[in-house]
This record gives sequence, C-alpha cells and structure tokens, in this order.
Amino acid sequence: MLGIVDGLEAKDLRRPVLPSRWHCLGLVQHVTLDAQRFWFRAVVAEDEEVIRGLPRGLPSGDEAWRGAPDVPAGEVLDAYRQEAELADAVVNATAADAALAWWPHDLFGDPHLHTPRDVLLHVITETACHAGHLDAARELIDGRRWLVLT
Repeated sequence: MLGIVDGLEAKDLRRPVLPSRWHCLGLVQHVTLDAQRFWFRAVVAEDEEVIRGLPRGLPSGDEAWRGAPDVPAGEVLDAYRQEAELADAVVNATAADAALAWWPHDLFGDPHLHTPRDVLLHVITETACHAGHLDAARELIDGRRWLVLT
C-alpha cells in the first residue's frame, strides 16, 4: 500500500479520482484503522485502549474512506506503518488456531471469523483488494502503475 502511494504529493494523496470521491490517503487510513487496528489489536489481542477508542456505532456512508483534512499526510502514512508493525507483533504472539479475544456483538452480531488464522486471511484479502483500488487510483492521478508483470 505504501509503495503504491510513494512519491505522491499531499494534494494528490487527497485528490478523489472516482465518482465515490474517496482518495488515496483516506483509503490508507481505512485499512489502518478498520483492518489493521480493529482486527489485530482489538479482535485478536483485546487491546483495551484500542477498544475504548472505537466508535460506539457504525459510521454512516463512506466516512471511513475519507481522511480528516487537518491530519498531515505523513501522519496517516506513519500510522499505517505503526499499525502494520503492531499487527505483526500480534500475529507472531498468538496461536493461529486460538479463539478470538474480543468481538463487538452489539454492532455485528455473531462473528463470522473465529480464529487469528481467519482474521489474517481476511485482512490479507481486504488489503490486497484495497491495494488494487489504490493502484488504479494512482494510475488515474499520474499514470504510474505499481506492479506490472510483462
């Protein structure tokens, strides 16, 4: 994800190029908070600080896909790096077939994932999907493509 957006200026990181109006920085923030932080630190590790910081309800619309305009781009990208490192630590410290430590039943009902292995596969899939979104957006912004196999 970071390699795809590497070299984009701050204005381009926030420039929407699709009708849905999301932008690259907002998508990186979404993966940081809603994939890395939520799934690994809250659901797998039951990090109380993270859980206390989660919204008490689901956002309406596409709030998760838009970055706050007052947060510097470097801060959003650094947060992604940090959450990736913290997620790696959780994965390395947790048995793949262990039970999940926490789940917000009040928001989502019964969990559809049951082990850290399930979570890891889910986050890999979600990240890969969003990396494809970023790659397409990057190509629309400046013509650069991240991974081209010839």
